[in-house]
Amino acid sequence: MKQFMDQDFLLSTEAAKALYHTYAKKMPIVDYHCHINPQEIYEDRKFDNITQVWLGGDHYKWRQMRSNGVDERFITGDASDREKFQKWAETLSKLIGNPLYHWSHLELQRYFGYTGYLNGDTAEEVWNLCNEKLHEDSMSVRNIIKQSNVTVICTTDDPADTLEWHQKIAADSSFDVKVLPAWRPDKAMNVEKPDFAAYIAKLSAASGIEIKDFASLKTALKNRMEFFKSQGCSVSDHALEYVMYVPADETELEAIFAKGLSGKTISKEDELKYKTAFMLFVAKEYNRMGWVMQLHYGCKRDNNAMMFEKLGPDTGYDCINNYAPSAQMADFLNALSATNEIPKTIIYSLNPNDNASIGTIIGCFQSDFPGKIQHGSAWWFNDHKIGMTEQMTSLANVGCFGNFIGMLTDSRSFLSYTRHEYFRRILCELIGGWVDNGEYPNDQKALKEIIEGISYNNAMNYFQF
Repeated sequence: MKQFMDQDFLLSTEAAKALYHTYAKKMPIVDYHCHINPQEIYEDRKFDNITQVWLGGDHYKWRQMRSNGVDERFITGDASDREKFQKWAETLSKLIGNPLYHWSHLELQRYFGYTGYLNGDTAEEVWNLCNEKLHEDSMSVRNIIKQSNVTVICTTDDPADTLEWHQKIAADSSFDVKVLPAWRPDKAMNVEKPDFAAYIAKLSAASGIEIKDFASLKTALKNRMEFFKSQGCSVSDHALEYVMYVPADETELEAIFAKGLSGKTISKEDELKYKTAFMLFVAKEYNRMGWVMQLHYGCKRDNNAMMFEKLGPDTGYDCINNYAPSAQMADFLNALSATNEIPKTIIYSLNPNDNASIGTIIGCFQSDFPGKIQHGSAWWFNDHKIGMTEQMTSLANVGCFGNFIGMLTDSRSFLSYTRHEYFRRILCELIGGWVDNGEYPNDQKALKEIIEGISYNNAMNYFQF
């Protein structure tokens, strides 16, 4: 029996162990997609207790606490931080096979030096240990980032954002980690939402351009893109229900935009026409500016109407959307290819059934850069051992796996960098198994390039940070 989460955790072959400890372990981290707050980085926040770090906004954990029958008072309600931590500890011990069990214990090991296991009985011990450590200067936000060996962070930022905190971080020579904005224009695309008109007014004020139609919206977005570019932005990100391709002419689009601006009901067909035009426009701009386009899709959001009314979005009530037709993704990219305007693109689906289709689609549009079109890392409900292994195996089966840009953190927590360790161990176990089985030679030069590339170097080369 192996020791619980020891140095060879998830590594079952000698080849896997060698690949991880020799190559993957030492590589830095590029956090090219996350949801952390740049203000907290600038202010070098220190947390009062472990609940603030672990449970303040982490809907992954909230979902599992609800699954364990924990009352909402101990999740998002007014219970004390100590009470919330106790309920999480009691839940964690039941999460056998869940990545949260591994992530939580990796964080306890790497940041707090705790090698035991957290449950209801050990909660008091862990609570005291973590809180004492969190009060040390070494556990301020900036020091957590530094000790995690992170070199680049891309946050998620709305086009109307002032990017004030990014500017302040960039001007601070005492912190040498790049913290860059990433462009997330979902609110300008979501014409069907009831707050669309209010957001357009906000975007008008930020850009200094009166947005009265679709044409002026595009002008305002170009304006804000140039501002983001001046602050170091070279990455975009889109949260889509699915990638659509329903073309429309300019007259139709202006009529749809006018409906959205006046608060009228938008039909599903009109929504898809507008969003198709919106995505084609921004994709061409990304290509012109040399930006990377990230497409996250396959999520059906906010499914519990009662809890959405109570708590709002991003609180743990999303699920996999089973409708993500590969033909429309291919048609969308094909429309851009007609004028040679496909930007570097990363495609993520929340539905693991889409792995093979994404792998074949990206192969149709590769061109002038190694891995220009990427199958993004296993995302959200899939970033566990099986999900990561299946995504990487599928990509290897139909694509050029050596050019894969690897893991993204996609987190609101500053302790989540151990997810990169988790990913790298799974990566080395997968490749090490192929080597051990004679499916790939024990060519250390080639293996070093592949492991170090997927861990870090490919992403740095791809994004050109």
